[in-house]
Amino acid sequence: MKKIYIVALIMMVAAAFMLIKSPPEVTTYSDFSVAVASQKEVKIAGQLAKDKEMYYEPAKDPNYFTFFIRDNKGEERKVVLLAAKPKDFEMSEQIVVTGKMNGEDFVASDVLLKCPSKYKDEEVYIKAEKSS
Repeated sequence: MKKIYIVALIMMVAAAFMLIKSPPEVTTYSDFSVAVASQKEVKIAGQLAKDKEMYYEPAKDPNYFTFFIRDNKGEERKVVLLAAKPKDFEMSEQIVVTGKMNGEDFVASDVLLKCPSKYKDEEVYIKAEKSS
């Protein structure tokens, strides 16, 4: 057998082994009722409850930020983020928090902001140009 075939076979076996042993990264979004029931780490997508208070005082503790989000089923909970307040937080269309419940609060280990596209106005302009 030629050396190139042996090397290719070894690389295919190694790739297959890595795919089998890698942990699954695909997760679905949950809601607060699932987080309360499971007590495991979950991802929750929701919108910022702008009518509720946000607390962040970087002079006292720069790694403590609290806010309220409303999940896709309408349930509202307080979220505690043990990190700095993300930039442009209030402008986000959707917030995805990763963490788990601690009593009545959801303690987030990670926050992902889905902000409105800065190119949205350009898209509307281009579509309007194409239609005329």
